[in-house]
Amino acid sequence: MKDTQENAVPAQAAVADHSPAAGSDGLEAASERIADLEIRLAAAEDLVETLNLALFRQQQQLDLLQGQLRHLHRQMSNAADANAAGAPRNARDEIPPHY
Repeated sequence: MKDTQENAVPAQAAVADHSPAAGSDGLEAASERIADLEIRLAAAEDLVETLNLALFRQQQQLDLLQGQLRHLHRQMSNAADANAAGAPRNARDEIPPHY
């Protein structure tokens, strides 16, 4: 008989843990966690948008620089072809070293 009384006390304690007051604390904690996660998500989305814009601008700069490099390469090729063909040199193309 004594064993059943000892077993009854933990069962009552377990029922007390599931009281409405204990449940509202859990809901508040869950609500706080959800709010924290929503704040973190908003910050992450803002960061992704900022990084996306930076990447877009860098790609534009890269495209511009590649176009300029192609243009310079063509100029150098044309100048090398003109020099190889024995074309007369223009004095304006020759810049003195002190300039």
